[in-house]
Amino acid sequence: MDRAVLEAIGGLLDNTRVLTLAVLVDGDPEAALLPFTRRDDYGAVYVQASGLARHARGLAAGARVGVLVHAGDTPGADPMQLPRLSIQAAVAVLDKSSAEFAAAGAGFVARFPGAGMTLGLGDFNLYELTFRRGRYVEGFARAFNVGPDTFREVAAL
Repeated sequence: MDRAVLEAIGGLLDNTRVLTLAVLVDGDPEAALLPFTRRDDYGAVYVQASGLARHARGLAAGARVGVLVHAGDTPGADPMQLPRLSIQAAVAVLDKSSAEFAAAGAGFVARFPGAGMTLGLGDFNLYELTFRRGRYVEGFARAFNVGPDTFREVAAL
C-alpha cells in the first residue's frame, strides 16, 4: 500500500473522535456510537462504555465486533466519497487495576477530559478493540484490504 493511503488511514484514526460499533446481543444486532482513542501502534482502539448500556453486553472478552470509523459528512459532499475504515476487531476488557487500564485511561482522558469522571464510576469500563481484517475505502474505485500488517506500516511512518 502506498504511503499516501497509509497516511490517510493514520489521519482518520488520529482525527476522528467517534466510531460506530456493531455487536450481537442475544442474537440481535445492536449498534452504538462511542468515543475512542487509538493504541500507540495503531493496531487497536480503546472505547469506553457503561455496563448498563445494551451494546456493552456485546463487549465480552474475546467477542468479535464490527468497527466503522469515517470522515465527517458535510452539506454538498458526496457521502459515497467519505473516507471510511470498516474492520472486524477482537474485544479485550481492561482490568481496572492493571497498568494497561491506567495507561489507556490516561490517553482517553487526555482526548476526552470528561471521561475522568465516568471512568471512576463502577459501571464504566475501557475495552480494547484489536483490529483484524477489513477495508479502507477512500472513495469511488479506491478501496483497500487492511489487516494487522497495514496498521504496523501506519505506525512506522
